[in-house]
Amino acid sequence: MKVGVFDSGLGGLTVVKAIREVLKGSEIFYIADTAFAPYGEKSVNQILIRCDIITQYLIENKDIDALVVACNTATSAAISHLREKFTDILIIGTEPGIKPAIFNTKSSKIGVLATPATLKGNKYQLLVNELSCIKQVELFECACIGLVEQIENDEITSTKTHDMMKNWLSPMKENGVDTIVLGCTHYPLVTDVIRDIMGENINLIETGQAIANRLISLSSRLEHENIGKLLIDICHTGKIEKRMIEKILDDKNINIRKCEI
Repeated sequence: MKVGVFDSGLGGLTVVKAIREVLKGSEIFYIADTAFAPYGEKSVNQILIRCDIITQYLIENKDIDALVVACNTATSAAISHLREKFTDILIIGTEPGIKPAIFNTKSSKIGVLATPATLKGNKYQLLVNELSCIKQVELFECACIGLVEQIENDEITSTKTHDMMKNWLSPMKENGVDTIVLGCTHYPLVTDVIRDIMGENINLIETGQAIANRLISLSSRLEHENIGKLLIDICHTGKIEKRMIEKILDDKNINIRKCEI
């Protein structure tokens, strides 16, 4: 099985890491679209067009059977369009883990860290409205402008990143938030910073494992036998910190190259 995965940068590798733990006998082609990053500050139409181009590239050049849109922002902007246009492949999107957060919270106060585009998107709003009937909770939403760039530049442990996070998280801590939804695939990379500010007992909800499990479940439609080696090929469209790729995947032998899309 050939699986295409893409994100605006390194964040989607947190999803690849989760997929790698359960998927076998497959090839993963990952595109870090750093030339067009960050998605979260682009218009919906700009993101949709870019997602269309990347999907077309993966189909024509890699003959993929399945696509994972490893980005909340891209999913919100383009998943419906991609599913309507590319009907011959499996397409899996990413959405903030509001539902598991609702089931995990004890204080009924949930923080949501996401990009501006995700929080403004119809998909996110529909998700919140749909799940609000499960349990009455108070959401503390924060658009983390600039955080993706800090992560991409390997500035995770810098004073600037810590100060940015403290500014966003302090109101949540003061209001008794006990569960935080990481609404961007980049954000699991700053969990240590979040725990340093919020405390070790904070519940952090990410979606990489859920996406990996969904891919395995749907792969039966392709009669995929989950045995054998897993190959990972990573390409990037603009500048990238290769050290971060090795750090995220804990592997120095991954094939990394630049590609023009």
